[in-house]
Amino acid sequence: MSSPASPGAFSAREWGVLLVLCGAIFLEGIDVAMLNVALPSIRADLGLSTGSLHWVMSAYVLGYGGFMLVGGRAADLFGRRRMFVLWLLVFLLFSGLGGLATEERTLIAARFVSGVAAAFMTPAGLSIITTGFAEGPRRTKALLFYSGTAAGGFSIGLVAGGLLTTIGWRWVFFAPVLLSAVVLVAALALVPRQAPPDRTGQRLDLAGALTVTAAVVLLVLGVERAAHTGLAGTAGTLAAGLALLAVFVAVERRTAAPLVRLGLLRSAPLVRANLVGLLFAGGFFGFQFVLVLYLQELRGWSTLRTSLAMVVAGIDAILSPVLTPRLVRRFGNARVILAGLLLAALAYAVFLPLGADWTYLVMLPGLILVGLAFALAYGPLTIVATEGVREEEQGLAGGLLYTSFQFGAALGLSAVTAVNVAATASAAPADLLDGYRAALMVPFAAALLAAVLAAFGLRRRKGASRSKLRTSAPPRDASLKA
Repeated sequence: MSSPASPGAFSAREWGVLLVLCGAIFLEGIDVAMLNVALPSIRADLGLSTGSLHWVMSAYVLGYGGFMLVGGRAADLFGRRRMFVLWLLVFLLFSGLGGLATEERTLIAARFVSGVAAAFMTPAGLSIITTGFAEGPRRTKALLFYSGTAAGGFSIGLVAGGLLTTIGWRWVFFAPVLLSAVVLVAALALVPRQAPPDRTGQRLDLAGALTVTAAVVLLVLGVERAAHTGLAGTAGTLAAGLALLAVFVAVERRTAAPLVRLGLLRSAPLVRANLVGLLFAGGFFGFQFVLVLYLQELRGWSTLRTSLAMVVAGIDAILSPVLTPRLVRRFGNARVILAGLLLAALAYAVFLPLGADWTYLVMLPGLILVGLAFALAYGPLTIVATEGVREEEQGLAGGLLYTSFQFGAALGLSAVTAVNVAATASAAPADLLDGYRAALMVPFAAALLAAVLAAFGLRRRKGASRSKLRTSAPPRDASLKA
């Protein structure tokens, strides 16, 4: 796909492919954001309990997080275009089913399958980019454009969800159907067909797939329900997940064609990028959740007003493809990621002394910092997590990263909910405010810890560079003799 003769510019066909894949990740972002905004209307119309409403969100998270590794590996083994197109179609159909649902079981089932479809579609789309654009400036440019579109989908989804919910919550499901149909037609026309992957000696590791999927589902479920169930139930679910994860590692050590080659996890930059991504996502989604509660529960803002207030954080959709590539070229991914994490910590720190009557102008600097932090961290994390990975494992690398993002989001939401509940003694405004302030410590701490991990990696990288220079330089007397 890449052209050596034009190392910086993309051809029209390349732009077409990139826009199709950006359309898919935009679709995934806008779908999640719109549903978040529409939940109160769905509960009122279908008469759902709080527990049932929680499952409408959790079902998607379980499907997405639980099947992501399998989805990434399936793209490597069965063809990236094939998996992308097939599961985009599944996403379209079950999004439509969600819009037609008249009872909670149908809606929850539709969201679960939509999450599974996204788990196969997303790493397939990412791996089409990482294998279609040569590693270096071209891939960096493509990935930053892609990540900016993902962020833009989430930001625009907040506003679109508010507008569509005023018409009827079912349009929150029908709108993605229309967008999916457009992306599907464009994908069939523009994404080039690929030769079937050489699967000699390779197969889908069913035992590994079943154990890791069950493990991740149980871990995400345990985290998701931590604030809604007792300690014993949460601990039991998490213990079962960890036990299955140990079984998965044992299976992968013994199988000839593992789902996850354990040697891949010996890459320090890859593991670090995934851990930082987990903490970054946890902080971001936790912060957003607390801020929405503050604006709607304490301040009494409408859904649409809240969405419009937060859309400024979507500045990352503009900055990711415009500013971030220049910073990466000048300072490198590691420094840009660290700067983004420090800005995220600063943004959350701005909100720590949250007041009961803050004006929007007081909140605006923190929201802008959140958008800038996302622009600097998200795209470069994607680059680092897929850099240097074999072409036949690019789907798996993408699956690992998005699993980290999804698990981090679940962990962040659960943590801020638990802290908020523990710090709130009653529904009095003062107690609510105390709960929000306490909960905001979670994203602040997550961003700081992520920054420490990123800084440690940067320090090790500098040390390795100096060591390489020392070992590669000839002895002083040898050079004189020469």
